[in-house]
Amino acid sequence: MDLLNTVKSRYTTKAYDPEKKIPQEKFNKLLEILRFTPSSVNIQPWHFLVADNPTAKERIAKALTGRYAYNAPKVLESSHTLVFCTRTDISPEYLNQLLEQDDLSGRFKDEKAKLGQKDTRHGYVEFYRNEQKNLFGWMENQTFIALGQLLFAAGLEGIDATPMGGFDEDVLNEEFGLKEKGLRSSVIVSLGYRS
Repeated sequence: MDLLNTVKSRYTTKAYDPEKKIPQEKFNKLLEILRFTPSSVNIQPWHFLVADNPTAKERIAKALTGRYAYNAPKVLESSHTLVFCTRTDISPEYLNQLLEQDDLSGRFKDEKAKLGQKDTRHGYVEFYRNEQKNLFGWMENQTFIALGQLLFAAGLEGIDATPMGGFDEDVLNEEFGLKEKGLRSSVIVSLGYRS
């Protein structure tokens, strides 16, 4: 399928065939695409929870009651559902881990380039934390880049997707202990095949 036809043919799926599962090879490809999502200064502030069985999907559905109940079947009947989470803060330790991973991946031509990346990353984090007073907002924007990448990749693979912002964030964060892990839920995405 070409790119323009993918964009024109995909839509937010309202109902899934619970009997039709995404082949593991295709799902692994989607996870790999998420892993390679670009982000500002390669900050990668996201974490993805994957639900591929009824018990895990039921845990997510706890955040889909009351005014959000219309979204519960999209999770419960999907093949897979992902919760996109965003870090609530960026520590110096995390920045150092990123820098070392970039170094191992061969992203720097020399030590000067590595130090330049370190300074740039620290500068962005401090700018959004101290001047803009919106570090989380900047990081969550990066998470939404991953969302876009997943939706497009799923379309290319012929997999239907439903991004959902209609959920009780507090319930979901509590259910998965996200606050204690330094994370917040940002968006839910169900994947599978339309009914």
